[in-house]
Amino acid sequence: MDERDLALRNLVYRRFVELGRAPGRAELGDDDGLRRLDAEHALVLDEASGEIRMANPFSAVPTPYRVEAGGKSWYANCAWDAFGIPAALGEDGHVTTVCPDCGEAIELDVGADRAIPPEPVFHVVVPAEHCWEDIVFT
Repeated sequence: MDERDLALRNLVYRRFVELGRAPGRAELGDDDGLRRLDAEHALVLDEASGEIRMANPFSAVPTPYRVEAGGKSWYANCAWDAFGIPAALGEDGHVTTVCPDCGEAIELDVGADRAIPPEPVFHVVVPAEHCWEDIVFT
């Protein structure tokens, strides 16, 4: 990744944090750079629109994983990323989701460096080595 693409990636993350949503292609003005970042798995573009779909741990589309931290809120891509948002921000946070098995509401306070309480467990369906085969499903 060259300096220009690194600057674009940093801008994407900075805007995600500031706006509580993904910046649009028009806001960023570098479609070629976004495609390169997608090819390098630095972010994920929506196949149909070319807009940002995810910049892990942030999701640009609504998901069952809502995270509040630092007075703002975002969607996370998955349970793992729900822990990643507070960690990335260096803030304590709150995760709201539902159990995918029974539909029971789950609310969890997450420290910037730990879950509170420390015993939550979740199941990861796709082994890490296969995540990028279908990252949206994963």
